[in-house]
Amino acid sequence: MIHRRVAIIVIAIVAVFLGGTVGYMIIEGWSFNEALYMTIITISTVGYGEVRPLSGGGRAFTATLIISGILLIATGANFIFSSIMEGTFGEIFRRQGMQQKISKMKDHFVICGVGAVGEDIIQEFISANEPFVLIDKEQEVIEAFTREHPKILYITGDATHDDILKYAGIDKAKGIVAALGNDADNLYICLTARSLNPDLRIISRAVEAGSIDKLKKAGADYVFSPEKIGGIHLAAAALRPTVMSFLDTIMRGQHLNLLLDEVTVKTGSPLAGKTLKETEISRKIGIVIPALKSAELNKLTFNPSSDSVINVGDTLIGFGTPEQMTQLRKICS
Repeated sequence: MIHRRVAIIVIAIVAVFLGGTVGYMIIEGWSFNEALYMTIITISTVGYGEVRPLSGGGRAFTATLIISGILLIATGANFIFSSIMEGTFGEIFRRQGMQQKISKMKDHFVICGVGAVGEDIIQEFISANEPFVLIDKEQEVIEAFTREHPKILYITGDATHDDILKYAGIDKAKGIVAALGNDADNLYICLTARSLNPDLRIISRAVEAGSIDKLKKAGADYVFSPEKIGGIHLAAAALRPTVMSFLDTIMRGQHLNLLLDEVTVKTGSPLAGKTLKETEISRKIGIVIPALKSAELNKLTFNPSSDSVINVGDTLIGFGTPEQMTQLRKICS
């Protein structure tokens, strides 16, 4: 709406100046420079003398041009005043600043959809201090959410559109979460995101259980069904209350001295090519490795033996204090 109003005013200014210049050239037979100069001093009402004596038709045309100039100036002034009163210019500058920040991001996540599920996802990302860009097509929904979290980077638009995902930096992102309330939209996001970034980690919500396989075929690495997970969680809370209480505390980071996190072994890491026993991670760092995911086999091994070999690309699931996890990340890099 704002950009349309600006465009209309710019077009009107160009049209008046062009119309005035052409009019003087036709009516008075002046050169382009003379006609343009006369148009400028007439519209600006600076009061300079005429370039040449005007004919009767020229005077009538000049009067019309003066009125057009006054109306144009009044319209522009009204737009500027109303924009200031509405905070429009502040919003434009704020969005430009946000666009610059988004363009510089890399290894971030793109979260599509606020909604009930999206809010929980966003809260977890904020708690984990993980960089992300939020996309939602409802401006009111985003404004309501960003009032509580003003530093969130967001885009108002349809996440199923290629240009919106590109604007969010999908080509440099680490992952995307499709959390819209429509499986067809989530499926399209998966297809588009995978085509734009083949290395992207894609997590998608499934509203209907029957859509899980379709979403995986569309490129999703992990598909979650809130309804299904909710039922399993409730049953586990009833049957194994202490275990669930423990897991909830760890996963939500409520225990400040204990974390359950994952670290990927990178090229050049001193751990690469060694067994868990040879690395002496538990003795040197004091951290527990409850699971190990092989990059080559794409297989997760729980409670790996001391003879398990760690290779580049493997992911270690670590369980320890924040300081211990920091040490593990350093030696995995």
